[in-house]
Amino acid sequence: MTDPRTDDRRDRRARSWLAALTVLLGAIVLLAEFAPGATAVLPYSEFRARVVAGRVASVTIGDRMIRGRYRRPTTGAPAPTAARAPLDFEVVRVADPQLVALLGEKGVTFEGAADTRWLSWSLTAGLSLLAALLVGRWLVQRLQGPSGGVLSFGKSRGKVAGEKDVTVRFDDVAGVDEAKRELLEVVEFLRDAERFKRVGARIPRGVLLVGPPGTGKTLLAKAVAGEAGVPFISLSGSEFVEMFVGVGAARVRDLFEGAQAQAPCIVFIDELDALGRTRGGSAMGSNEEREQTLNQLLVEMDGFATNNGVIVLAATNRPEILDAALLRPGRFDRQVLVDRPDRSGRLAILRVHSRTVSLAPDVDMETLAAETTGYAGADLANLINEGALLAARRGASAATGADLQEAMERVAAGLERRSRVLTPDERRRVAYHELGHALVGEVLGGASRVTKVSIVPRGLGALGYTLKRPTEDRYLLTESELRAQLASLLGGRVAEALFLGEVSTGAASDLSQATEMARAMVVEFGMSEKIGAISLGRGRQIGDWGMMSEHGGSEHGGDLADLVDSEIRLLVSSAEAVARKVLEDRGAAVHSIAATLLEREHLDGAELRAMLETAMRGDAEKT
Repeated sequence: MTDPRTDDRRDRRARSWLAALTVLLGAIVLLAEFAPGATAVLPYSEFRARVVAGRVASVTIGDRMIRGRYRRPTTGAPAPTAARAPLDFEVVRVADPQLVALLGEKGVTFEGAADTRWLSWSLTAGLSLLAALLVGRWLVQRLQGPSGGVLSFGKSRGKVAGEKDVTVRFDDVAGVDEAKRELLEVVEFLRDAERFKRVGARIPRGVLLVGPPGTGKTLLAKAVAGEAGVPFISLSGSEFVEMFVGVGAARVRDLFEGAQAQAPCIVFIDELDALGRTRGGSAMGSNEEREQTLNQLLVEMDGFATNNGVIVLAATNRPEILDAALLRPGRFDRQVLVDRPDRSGRLAILRVHSRTVSLAPDVDMETLAAETTGYAGADLANLINEGALLAARRGASAATGADLQEAMERVAAGLERRSRVLTPDERRRVAYHELGHALVGEVLGGASRVTKVSIVPRGLGALGYTLKRPTEDRYLLTESELRAQLASLLGGRVAEALFLGEVSTGAASDLSQATEMARAMVVEFGMSEKIGAISLGRGRQIGDWGMMSEHGGSEHGGDLADLVDSEIRLLVSSAEAVARKVLEDRGAAVHSIAATLLEREHLDGAELRAMLETAMRGDAEKT
């Protein structure tokens, strides 16, 4: 069985060569017929006068044209113009009964010939018609496109990969062992469906992969197809929906018809939320085309026979907005969580992605896995690749631990911008600001520790940065830990006010994050005595502390809204007071460390802690 894509490429190549040959032949015929040459076209009167003058040697009389040759001069040097004049000529034939007698009288050799131009005209016309047909066919194919196009809206745009084309296996997917165990049942069914049928078991018709972006949902779906050795049909939820009503539903029907023809196979719909949003939930009215497409998907998933070998996998990072009808038993029976990996999972992912990368002996994967808390699989793959790029850029044969550390900083804070030159006053302000964040965070502790402080500008707007890493994988944060993070966020602004006499615009982002965190503590987590243990908001991810909150609009008003604002202000002002107390008690240490930071431009976490301990010990001895 030949690969249809190979046959299609061969056909396209053959058509291209045929079209090129047609154009070339047509060009040759046209050039031969109409290209200017050495033949001069004379009026008939001029031709007759030259015959009378004895200048014509021979002629060939055709049905339409008379072609002839001049006599060559035998004596004397030719005139300059005569030397450049052509010897051959053509004349359009005119009915002249005396022509033959005149030619005989002047000694002109003449003969008759049939006019053969009709052959070249016929060939030119045929080649032109063939070229037009080829161009027309090409235009139609361009309009149709490889996956439907404007002339076939209802065709599915799914990309089909044969069982030999899917090379991904479960060994290539690391850090999601629980998800792989859940999906192994699907693989076993596709490999040996009879074993399940004998017992009367019904395999889930659809499996929904749920998790944050970059955690490997698409890779897992490919691995299922690769392990089972079945075709893999993949497309995005947005590819169903068009501006024309009925197109999406037709594409859904075509998708499942094609899938049933290739069963057993896997249909994978990425970004299902683009298609499967809850119906009728929009305040501006529903999207009729999208709802018709969703209805058709529900019908198809409920309609194709059980155990027919078609498994539907889908992926989304927003399961909360999916229509309830999609998630009921009989459609997407099972939800598989593909979450960010833990420390052991990150270690396994790093080892998978470093298989093809040369690493120096000083690279410690265990340490790297510990320092990348919160990274998804795609982030870790990018980290390894960035480290390899840095090594290649400096001409090294292997990526070192320093390359990977620099790659981590690039991912977290952006590229260094040495071209952005700060004034001495700005550098001093940035140094105190970043030290305010770092020292307050170190003193108050919490769930993370400082790994680096720098005053080198990075990214779009960061004039300096303080990197913190969680000490361990955490899934819950206490109120005291959140209050410590609030104080650390405000530590930069407090340090500017304490040691430089006034604040600057550099704290704008810190204030925004602190306000959002305080709002979440009040309206989401019930961490306000006056508000009490009630929830006033809906969930979405905010900030970097791993909690949930959403504020699409006020869900409370009047006195309660005023009380919420008052409690938020109280939390922020309390955190600011805590940060001020921490920095005031360590003023001498702040000045000493700031001087070192200005000189060296960056300090790692261990150096910062050592300098802080030394300075505090010196203050204690003085007192």
